Amino acid sequence: MTEFSLLAVLLVGLLGGVHCLGMCGSIVGIFTAQLSKPSPEPSPASGGWAIRLAPAGVRERHSSPLWPFHLAYSGGRIASYALAGALVGAIGQAGLLMRDAVPVQHLLFALSSLMLIALGLYLAGAWSAVRRLEQMGGGLWKRLQPYTARLLPVNTLPRALGLGALWGWLPCGLVYSVLLTALASGSAAQGALIMLAFGLGTLPNLLAIGLFWESVRGWVQSPRVRLAAGLLVASFGVYGLFKVAYTFYMHGWTGACHVPA
Repeated sequence: MTEFSLLAVLLVGLLGGVHCLGMCGSIVGIFTAQLSKPSPEPSPASGGWAIRLAPAGVRERHSSPLWPFHLAYSGGRIASYALAGALVGAIGQAGLLMRDAVPVQHLLFALSSLMLIALGLYLAGAWSAVRRLEQMGGGLWKRLQPYTARLLPVNTLPRALGLGALWGWLPCGLVYSVLLTALASGSAAQGALIMLAFGLGTLPNLLAIGLFWESVRGWVQSPRVRLAAGLLVASFGVYGLFKVAYTFYMHGWTGACHVPA
């Protein structure tokens, strides 16, 4: 079911633009507002490509592209997702080594499928219970948040990369839901791959928000877009539940276990 999971989480990231807009839109907006006319030469003091900040209240038209900074920011964020996926995948792998236990892998896949349904309802605006998952990471974020201030203003690509890596641990119900799929994979490598696919799915949204904020905001907030995205994501969850139920029906409780004897 790995291919199914990769496709599902890729679409969750891609279609979760509504959540990205609310969760990270303001962050990326502020990040974009700080960026002004890039300096054409590396700054000796910073050791990298520097950018000049516009004076307060003054807006300048960018003469150089800002996408390298947004790519660096998202690169750090996606790297954190992949690391988190590897960690939970390793935890899942340790749990699956219990040979005498029930088919934990399928139960975890069923749970992740239920979370996909919950995500679909959330994206469609029908249910907001996913937000409660964000409270789980509050303690970790309180420890990491002070370090973000040290990377501001973002005037080099390494700073953008570091800021993205920290923001990758921001409490997010969407991320936590997909982590359940990484946990169910039962492999550190597959867990990292699942979260990498999810992160790549979010990349177009975050780039669009950062580079074309005014153009995409109305489209992403469209009720029809939200409903279509939510129904598609939920359909993956329904399909996943069907696959798990069919496996148990065909092979029974013991025969459904994927762990070799």
